[in-house]
Amino acid sequence: MYHIVTGAAGFIGANLVRGLNARGIENIIAVDNLTHADKFSNLVDCDIADYLDKQEFLHLIEGGYFDDNISAILHQGACSDTMETDGRYMMENNYRYSMTLLDFCLDEEIPFLYASSASVYGGGNVFEELREYEAPLNVYGYSKFLFDQRVRQCLTGGTSPVTGFRYFNVYGPGEQHKGRMASVAFHFFNQLQAEGRVRLFEGCDGHANGEQRRDFVFIDDIVKANLHFLDSRVSGIFNLGTGRAQSFNDVAVATVNACRTARGEAALTLEAMRAQGIIEYIAFPEALKGKYQSFTQANLAKLRAAGYPDEFATVEQGVAQYVGHLLHP
Repeated sequence: MYHIVTGAAGFIGANLVRGLNARGIENIIAVDNLTHADKFSNLVDCDIADYLDKQEFLHLIEGGYFDDNISAILHQGACSDTMETDGRYMMENNYRYSMTLLDFCLDEEIPFLYASSASVYGGGNVFEELREYEAPLNVYGYSKFLFDQRVRQCLTGGTSPVTGFRYFNVYGPGEQHKGRMASVAFHFFNQLQAEGRVRLFEGCDGHANGEQRRDFVFIDDIVKANLHFLDSRVSGIFNLGTGRAQSFNDVAVATVNACRTARGEAALTLEAMRAQGIIEYIAFPEALKGKYQSFTQANLAKLRAAGYPDEFATVEQGVAQYVGHLLHP
């Protein structure tokens, strides 16, 4: 019996493969699209049974090849570019692909765990897993939103566990291939190494410079939660963040100070970094106006009620660990 991980060469997918490996599970089929081949490096230290291209995998699923031969599907495969404007591509890749796998898992009565997104909440400031708070700002968010609606229709009377995770701002090792969609911690680190400074957006939506706030969640916490629900077989759609909104300034300060600590230098305050030109602010991009979440904070009540017990790393804790990895990969 196989565990299937889609998007397996991607950021979250590869870390989930490692999480399964840490449990001694190696009978894993990694599914992805390596048109952009650089992602392969995320799988080099993973143990898998086989790799399948997404289209070949779909052909085999639809042809019955995997009937009675899969233990669970952890579905992370998607286009995650929130600036993507090809709606047809987005809906085929994110929505229709997910529907095919959901139908398969329901028919086979096996667990289906999948990646949703906090983008379904759009510009709102209430982050509860309820329809009235969902209003995506772009077609990526809409693709995740629409699939969540279909899942809700299946949750009552479903024959197998279906678990969706609305990921907030995930950061950590394995995201280097994501380009502009990589986390701010990744970009801040690289700016600091190259230029000795980091650049943040000026204020917007009533927030001061760098004080836009997001729920930044470390990749290790994402993996732990997925594996917990794989075991518990609890169905539902759950926010997966820390429950804390921290500013982009916090991420910048944590990144700079983690690098300074590694060099044996004393930590600096935000004010000192500004005064020394280590932190600078740039104009807010016109292309993001009206499409930007200036505040996110996961409401974890439903996640806790479903029995998830673990605490989540703060920005300071997670970024320090991440910077250590980036400095010594």
